[in-house]
Amino acid sequence: MSLTIDLAALPDERVLFTPSPLAELSAMLHVLGEPAHHPALHGWAVSTAAAIAPELSERLAEADFLWRSSRADFLVPGVPGATLAEELDAVDRVDDELYVRAAVIMSCGASRLTHRFDSPLTDPVAQERARELALARGPRQAAFADRLFADPPAVRSMVRQMLEDCQQAFFADAWQRVLPDLAADARHKTDLMVRHGAGEALAAVSPSVALEVDPGGRRRIVVDKLQDNTTSAAAAGGVTFIPTAFGRPHLLVVSAPGWRPVVQYPLAQPGVPEPISLAVMQQRLEALAHPVRLRLARTMARGPHTTTELAAAWHLSAPEVSRHLAVLRKAGLLTTHRRGRYMLYQLDLASSGRLGTDLLEAVLR
Repeated sequence: MSLTIDLAALPDERVLFTPSPLAELSAMLHVLGEPAHHPALHGWAVSTAAAIAPELSERLAEADFLWRSSRADFLVPGVPGATLAEELDAVDRVDDELYVRAAVIMSCGASRLTHRFDSPLTDPVAQERARELALARGPRQAAFADRLFADPPAVRSMVRQMLEDCQQAFFADAWQRVLPDLAADARHKTDLMVRHGAGEALAAVSPSVALEVDPGGRRRIVVDKLQDNTTSAAAAGGVTFIPTAFGRPHLLVVSAPGWRPVVQYPLAQPGVPEPISLAVMQQRLEALAHPVRLRLARTMARGPHTTTELAAAWHLSAPEVSRHLAVLRKAGLLTTHRRGRYMLYQLDLASSGRLGTDLLEAVLR
């Protein structure tokens, strides 16, 4: 599975690396809504939530589906501005059709709510379907969808005011603290692109992002996610990469029709392992799913063993053990070293110990 951004003949200068106040605010709101996704930010989430005025906290709870499970496309700007006010002004210029569709998708939890030619503003069938889906998710979502259809300008004004109130409550201080690192990262990626091309810059974003070129020279960005979707950066005039200090482990991609493709990626952190690919994650889980390999792993977790020792311990033939060891080794779960003429196998405790975290990060990516 992967999400693809078609670059076609898009020049490298149309690949933009820049921070975004609105995207970072929406990442912070997601942390407040889903702190379990971000254990490293638990302290920040607890202290910030406690300091938010009850009235604002209640308004945020009423609209948290705009950023909780995913984020509404208008909260991650394709062309970021220097300030939150500037970006909110740009959101105000988005037409009602596009804004409402993005908001309704969040309240309904359905990325394929309607046929692409149906308008949730004017088509009664699309509206009724939206209400059904929103009600299935909860009364708050249903009430939001009803208000959105009845009076889009009022809802848009309400959302903007809420985000502006967040700036006063907690965002301004947090933004000033993280902005230097975000700006430095964006400059570094831009420098890599200018000096070495988009491939080098994208490789530095994340191991989960790669530039692929087909035999005809057509380029595409492939993001390793549990999604299947394709969008065009060339048709939208470019693609934007936004660093985030609050987004890990998520690798957020805006890929809906009508929006410029955006990738919001977490800053690299010293001592934090890079994410592994979905293919490697699946390979490791499948390797350990076999009962014989799981027993062998139990033995090798206690110390290094030869093939003969493992065969004797579990009443297996040496060739059978060798086949199972080959699967575990290919999955990156074993370490080996030679002692005289014997090869010893041991479970890689570091990679095995991260299996749960790797799985969670792969699912949340």
